[in-house]
Amino acid sequence: MGKLVLLSVFVVALAALVGERFIALRNLSLAFRELTQNHLPNCQLVKGIEYGSEDLTILEDGLALISTGLKYPGLPCSPDAVGKIVALNMRSGENPIELKIEGDFDASSFNPHGISVYTDEKDGSRYLFVVSHPHSNCQVEIFKFFEEKNTLLHLKTIKHELLHNVNDIVAVGVDSFYATNDHYFTFDLLKLLEPLFSLTWCDVVYYSPEEVKSVAGGFPSTNGINISPNRRYLYVSDIMNHRIAVMEIQKDNTLSHVKDVAVGSLCDNIEVDMETGDLWSGCHPNGMKFLTGDMNDPPGSEVIRIQNIHSEEPVVTQVYADDGSVLIGSSVAAPYKGKLLIGTVYHKTLYCDLN
Repeated sequence: MGKLVLLSVFVVALAALVGERFIALRNLSLAFRELTQNHLPNCQLVKGIEYGSEDLTILEDGLALISTGLKYPGLPCSPDAVGKIVALNMRSGENPIELKIEGDFDASSFNPHGISVYTDEKDGSRYLFVVSHPHSNCQVEIFKFFEEKNTLLHLKTIKHELLHNVNDIVAVGVDSFYATNDHYFTFDLLKLLEPLFSLTWCDVVYYSPEEVKSVAGGFPSTNGINISPNRRYLYVSDIMNHRIAVMEIQKDNTLSHVKDVAVGSLCDNIEVDMETGDLWSGCHPNGMKFLTGDMNDPPGSEVIRIQNIHSEEPVVTQVYADDGSVLIGSSVAAPYKGKLLIGTVYHKTLYCDLN
């Protein structure tokens, strides 16, 4: 009889714990949030991008480089999706073109996620860094970008035990970068426990040929990452806490925490306006809808802009919001001369006027 009582108490306690954790998870994922439409003028879907534009960046001359075709465990994915990098000319508005990959590279397993461009000040050469997940693995590919030929020359593949769940990347040299790990565990079943039990074991990793090290930790999940125009600060999306962390780069390449800026949404990738210093992010207004991916009640999209992030009172503005009727699962947004380009994890790409 005593054993039965103890077992009953254990079962009740376990059920209460799991129930409390699920409620906490729903709160963290903003599952109860309802979105009010906030559209921009003259929005058009970009032709030729049908299977996501998880990350993108716009060069000084208006050329947008976009990763598309991401296959990510647990998220909707079309069997027709092919991983590739495409270029969109923001000035001409022409349809995007696929960049041809040259060199010793297996394009059939290319599964691009976060991207970053580094320009070598010595000769102006541009390098594209791409997080890729071939066969559900994790690695970083470095290419040299030849804009006049619309080609990417594959230079190297980088793998390391600390780069185990890389989501996004920001290049700081021709072969060095900072990267975010969005999970601690590598097994899918264990990954589910991380948000459920609010584990804060994710980090930011610094990589160079000379050293590889974890430089900032204590996050439930790190997502987008980018650098300030003066290259002194990194901005990291602390996505489950609904905020952007500002980190200062130290001489030894470690990061010191400066401040957090609340954004009220689950912000994904971060783009930085190199003229104004403003941060732009594609966000998930309701993380539970995003994870379930029910097309009868699709996840919405939201674009957040942060102005004066280093001031005592940064200005956080919702620039765009949609309930999923136009754009599903926004993950990135970048401005260019009065226009805004919005990408998604697995849906389409939107091109709007800002003014």
